[in-house]
Amino acid sequence: MADAVKTDKAPKKSWFKGLKSEFNKIIWTDKQTLGKQTVAVVVISILLGVIIAVVDSLALQGINFLIK
Repeated sequence: MADAVKTDKAPKKSWFKGLKSEFNKIIWTDKQTLGKQTVAVVVISILLGVIIAVVDSLALQGINFLIK
């Protein structure tokens, strides 16, 4: 005896209606918090870029020292 296959499906909503309902659930941050977070991301990105550049430069100088 085969199991009965469920053919009843929930009605599909419009994709745009579902998207709109999801966007309504988002809690947007205020401008002050957004500004602080943006500054933090930019500063950390610059610092990491400088650190990577310094490490890369030191590695290159070390390799050049070993080759010569």
